[in-house]
Amino acid sequence: MASISSFPAISSPPISLRKAFFPTWSTSHLQNRFCRLSVSCRYADAGVRDEFNSNAIDVVADIKTERVVVLGGSGFVGSAICKAAISKGIEVISLSRSGRPTFPSPWVDQVTWIPGDVFYVNWDEVLIGATAVVSTLGGFGSEEQMRRINGEANVVAVNAAKEYGIPKFILISVHDYNLPSFLISSGYFSGKRKAESEVLSKYPRSGVVLRPAFIYGKRRVDGFEIPLDLIGEPLERILRATENLTKPLSSLPASDLLLAPPVSVDDVAYAAINAISDDDFFGVFTIEQIKEAAKTRV
Repeated sequence: MASISSFPAISSPPISLRKAFFPTWSTSHLQNRFCRLSVSCRYADAGVRDEFNSNAIDVVADIKTERVVVLGGSGFVGSAICKAAISKGIEVISLSRSGRPTFPSPWVDQVTWIPGDVFYVNWDEVLIGATAVVSTLGGFGSEEQMRRINGEANVVAVNAAKEYGIPKFILISVHDYNLPSFLISSGYFSGKRKAESEVLSKYPRSGVVLRPAFIYGKRRVDGFEIPLDLIGEPLERILRATENLTKPLSSLPASDLLLAPPVSVDDVAYAAINAISDDDFFGVFTIEQIKEAAKTRV
């Protein structure tokens, strides 16, 4: 790499330059972006170094080059995404109403847990310096509640991320199960589709929508671990082994309620994390595409 004889200190870029090119970005935005442009940097514990070695810039980086915000990070899918991100050396911030999960695990200590609600949170405390947002927000309840949590909450998050200049947004949505239109119009599915439309509209070349079917894995509920993988894993193998026989049935309304293969929570998590660093990942990902995207895990 050619040496650069003169470059503004990252800790204090000219105000005019910052306003002109990074109107909503903080210093941490610039630090992250600079390191992602194949330039290694060293940041002292007390702050950023104010000078470069004039002979070389290939010094060791002490900061993570990605910073992901996981909405609903303490939930079943959200915690798997946080864990996968930590395993790849990504800095993780979780925003959820319950805050830090109660179960002990080494990776839990490496996540910044912020308790809060997307409708009322101070986004300055959550999004500054982030390079991606992953939303696992969703749930069941009355029609009004489902439209609010599956749709409106995600729309608020997408618009906040866009306003703060976050380059990537990944939404965990749901497979449509080949349901008839009158069922798709229910609060759960209509909320999810509204959120999808917002992601694809605001992030046409970098937004990712994952549509898994039934997600299996070890799920914690009220301190107990429910081994959903004991059902989901063998069912997935059976459905994949018989897919040539069942394919003629796939055109029947609601057939995917029985025929859509379950998806491992780890596959969903790694597909989401791989989407952060791969610029070729954007658009809607089906069940098969989620599994393929997860294969690039290291």
